[in-house]
Amino acid sequence: MKALFTVSTVCAALLAGCSSLAPTTATMASAGAQAPSCHAVTEQEVAALFDRWNASLQTGDPHKVVANYADRSILLPTVSNKPRLNAEEKEDYFHHFLENKPKGRIDSRQIQLGCNTAFDAGLYTFTFAKTGGQVKARYTYTYQWDGKQWLITSHHSSAMPEKT
Repeated sequence: MKALFTVSTVCAALLAGCSSLAPTTATMASAGAQAPSCHAVTEQEVAALFDRWNASLQTGDPHKVVANYADRSILLPTVSNKPRLNAEEKEDYFHHFLENKPKGRIDSRQIQLGCNTAFDAGLYTFTFAKTGGQVKARYTYTYQWDGKQWLITSHHSSAMPEKT
């Protein structure tokens, strides 16, 4: 009986301790903290994020392109097998990609909105002014609101496997 009482007492103490670790709305308010809020965004605003990224390609400056990406983000590019995880790796990729003067055009897309996140996926075509060539590809961009602006947290692009 004493062992059961001891186990019950320990469990009760642990549960009480755990519940005091999680801040409640009341404790957050009394401490002056605010609950996180969602930054409102529309599908048109998310679509404009691709336009912003595409316009940065037109500058020919890899640094300006990479400025669209969050510090913790991943680029899985169309014409490279190597995932790009930091700004230096992304700049290296775009340095080579921009040599052919690419311009993207969305062919079809689906946008989904969340709390401080957005998702844009579909098909796009890149035309390269230097060579006149085109690449049709699938894409996915995920975005996150960082408190000041929307940044890309993941970008996957892959050439279409079937030629049309």
